[in-house]
Amino acid sequence: MSANPSYYPDYAENKALVMKGMQASITARVNAGVDLKSPICIYGICEKFGVTVRFNDINMEGMYDRTPKPRIHISALRPLARRNFTCAHELGHHIFEHGSTIDELRDDQTKNTNRPPNEVLADAFAAFMLMPTLGVKEAFSRRGLDPNNASALDMYAIACNFGVGQSTLVNHLAFSLKLINPVKRAALGQITPKMIRTELLGETVSAHLIVADQHWNARTLDAEEDALLLLPANVVVDTSILMPLRELASGKLFRTVRTGITRVVIPGTNWATYVRVARRQYVGLATYRHLEDTIDD
Repeated sequence: MSANPSYYPDYAENKALVMKGMQASITARVNAGVDLKSPICIYGICEKFGVTVRFNDINMEGMYDRTPKPRIHISALRPLARRNFTCAHELGHHIFEHGSTIDELRDDQTKNTNRPPNEVLADAFAAFMLMPTLGVKEAFSRRGLDPNNASALDMYAIACNFGVGQSTLVNHLAFSLKLINPVKRAALGQITPKMIRTELLGETVSAHLIVADQHWNARTLDAEEDALLLLPANVVVDTSILMPLRELASGKLFRTVRTGITRVVIPGTNWATYVRVARRQYVGLATYRHLEDTIDD
């Protein structure tokens, strides 16, 4: 079965499993030495649990290999946010001591009947690990928003902050956290990332867009080469990694032009994050994804 960010329509039937996944995510965060609300780098969390993560050129979501040593394989061909969720899902298999699993490619995320309990459990763990209840509520509070009144653009920015897709966040809000009603979920479901990119940029583009607004609080921002970053207007960056494109009403637009790690800041404020750029569809160990000359094992 596949890692499935839209497991929530079965929430009523799987409530006990979802709650078990949530509790396990809390314990995992505590054991990894991170708080219960901040966005995380799931690959760094895997390292803390002694689980090696590798990106592969494979036509599947991912795989958890328990022996001889714990290892997670992620498809390099899937979107960045999808990879994050898949990695968290596979870590869930590890945390719950499931056997080795292969999560097949699955584009139709609407057919969620008869999912095995282990898959529902791993999905719930992944959702709460990446989008903890306290953190999600705080994200809306910092922006002065009621989730039911938040726009699709607001949702997109918050989803980027937690490293997940917009639909993943919306479903989490609707079915697990109960912070938005069915009408709001249905309305947001009609708005695609492409539509959001077009509204923000004033043109249709195919490149992935990551929005880091003035309320961004993740310590890192992961991207790939040739991605677009919409950052606050007064941010200071390393232009050898982030090429300035143009000023927009909502901030300054950049394009990632080469691999590497750079710190971006807003002078005179506490706003700062490390932008980490990997090669597009990078194949290799996750630890080295931002290095130009990668090292394998």
